[in-house]
Amino acid sequence: MNPTWSHHNPVRILAGRGCLEMLEQEVTDGHWLLVTTAGATRRCLTEKILNLLPQIKISVCDGITPNPELDHLDQLTAGYRSQQIDGLIALGGGSVMDAAKVLSVTLPSELEKPLATSLREGKGQAWNINLPVIAIPTTSGTGAEVTPFATVWDQSEHKKHSVTGDCVYPILAVMDPELTLTLPHDETLYTGLDAISHALESLWNKNKTPVSEAWAWQALELANKALPIALKEPANLDAREKMQQASLLAGLAISQTRTAIAHSISYPLTSHYGVPHGLACSFTLLTLIRMWQKEKTVDQNKTLEQTKKLLKRIEAKKLIFGFASKKEVMMVANSENKDRTVNTSFAADQIKVIEKSIKWSQH
Repeated sequence: MNPTWSHHNPVRILAGRGCLEMLEQEVTDGHWLLVTTAGATRRCLTEKILNLLPQIKISVCDGITPNPELDHLDQLTAGYRSQQIDGLIALGGGSVMDAAKVLSVTLPSELEKPLATSLREGKGQAWNINLPVIAIPTTSGTGAEVTPFATVWDQSEHKKHSVTGDCVYPILAVMDPELTLTLPHDETLYTGLDAISHALESLWNKNKTPVSEAWAWQALELANKALPIALKEPANLDAREKMQQASLLAGLAISQTRTAIAHSISYPLTSHYGVPHGLACSFTLLTLIRMWQKEKTVDQNKTLEQTKKLLKRIEAKKLIFGFASKKEVMMVANSENKDRTVNTSFAADQIKVIEKSIKWSQH
């Protein structure tokens, strides 16, 4: 931990069962773009937002798919620029919130193709002008509702990029656990593993602060207890609410620290083989916990032992081989994201971490 540190997170949080009904108090005028998925529209969630805001002009963009793609986001930017959007409402999981956060900075940009120019061509773009975003998560895992970064995938080059800056923060996170009740089993598992990954990655992070550390430990404790219940009893609102809180706290933690080596390893697994993000992140967690405990004197070992038991029970490391073979997993070992690995506070060679994770997954 650094001897001096600062803390900043400007996102206002509105939380609690049924708090979505208060949205009309937050959106009172202007033309808003509702960013969501076709699935949310089929489940009538889009209609619910429209009914809550009958006095507001709302355009609907429900074509967001998992892992928002660079060219698609540039196309959406071009399509909505002429509509004079005043703000965005993100209704969905991490991909939806990332897409909305990206559009909030690309719509005001003067570049014809902001993402292709800045990320693919490397010509640079200062993301300092934005439209306001209200984030309404329907999953519990990414914490994107309170972070200053958004992930963009360039499938043509199998690369992951980040749009980062204070202007990427949403202005408001609306945390209604009732919206997570219809989340299917696998999505509950993958996003829950993402929350656990975020908590752990912020704990073994060089950039951690007393504040981020407190958030991360609490997130782990909540997830350890709530995730197994949410998987077994999907209609258990108490478990869903606690998982949403775990996701939020872990998101607040990484908003200060960013992520580390587990995320570096995860990105090529997702871009090359379509491994869901949370599962890709969790693949190496047991290995990394053991390495961290061996090298560092770690407080709160009881919480960590509970996390290890949970990861062993879920067998996340075996699930990954439903997407990629052991040989394919090893092929990503040299695809290091140094912006992430440099944040790891203990010595961890990426190739050895993957080798050990594969070995232990066979036991």
